[in-house]
Amino acid sequence: MSFTVPAEQACNSRLPKTVRNRDMILIPGGTFRMGSDKHYPEEAPVHRVTIASLWIDRTPVTNRDFGRFVDETGYVTVAEIAPDPKDYPGALPHMLKPGSLVFSPLRQPVDLNDWSQWWKFEFGANWRRPRGRGQSNQGLDDHPVVHIAFKDAAAYAAWAGKELPTEAEWEYAARGGLDGAEFAWGNELTPNGLHMANIWQGAFPRENLATDGYVRTSPVGAFPPNCYGLFDMIGNVWEWTTDWFSVRHVTDASHPCCIPQNPRGARESDSYDAHNASPRIPRKVVKGGSHLCAPNYCRRYRPAARHAQPIDTGMSHVGFRCVVRQPEASP
Repeated sequence: MSFTVPAEQACNSRLPKTVRNRDMILIPGGTFRMGSDKHYPEEAPVHRVTIASLWIDRTPVTNRDFGRFVDETGYVTVAEIAPDPKDYPGALPHMLKPGSLVFSPLRQPVDLNDWSQWWKFEFGANWRRPRGRGQSNQGLDDHPVVHIAFKDAAAYAAWAGKELPTEAEWEYAARGGLDGAEFAWGNELTPNGLHMANIWQGAFPRENLATDGYVRTSPVGAFPPNCYGLFDMIGNVWEWTTDWFSVRHVTDASHPCCIPQNPRGARESDSYDAHNASPRIPRKVVKGGSHLCAPNYCRRYRPAARHAQPIDTGMSHVGFRCVVRQPEASP
């Protein structure tokens, strides 16, 4: 894969040198400014964090990758199993069937505060059938695997001899050494008119202009990498991290002088949705935005952006990538 990146967005030659193999990149550890004070409240406050060196997947895990895992282990994802009524008190019996949430585009203007208008629970939707029954993932081998719950991502990582990244590790890698930049490639969304990620163009959710060439997910590596050589850190699909979600970044106010090293985020008890009493499902942080993020809605196509995802919920725009915390040896 080769791309021509505008000169003003070219990577700083003084960035630490990365080490690469076919599937992963070793990113040297360092200190960076995590979060943002300019956008959504959950991204604040900006704070300095130190991260140890780590290997990270060059791309999100693909359908081909996940298929190998399933073929070898016989693993069945959460979306392929009927929900247990004990876990969802009050749920309508006819809804307790295997399935997942699928984006359903609209043609008319809607209230952007009501996501249920464009997300539909489709029986039979899972990683093999991203849009539901009658729709396979044939021809999507190089696309990110989707409809992956946190448990599924963790199972794959364990099988591969890897782990899922923390939020801080993920954001440090996504920034590509451009500390404080708005995007993973600099401060312009489309430098010189070049699309740098698979996001939504037009008025979400009714007008998808697809000027970046893709209506839904795209093959991994279809857009330029960041300065560390990582593809699709922004857009395409959201990516799981191991951190529990909190409404603001967790910082140690009792030690303002000290920079946290390899922080692990909030407590599970802080992650529950205060507006949803039942069922009580803890939530992890997902990062990077997706092909559904648009300037008029969900402007989370930035390294600092973060979102809460219930651990039991896969969706048609949620995937993952893995890390290895063994910098001395190539994985």
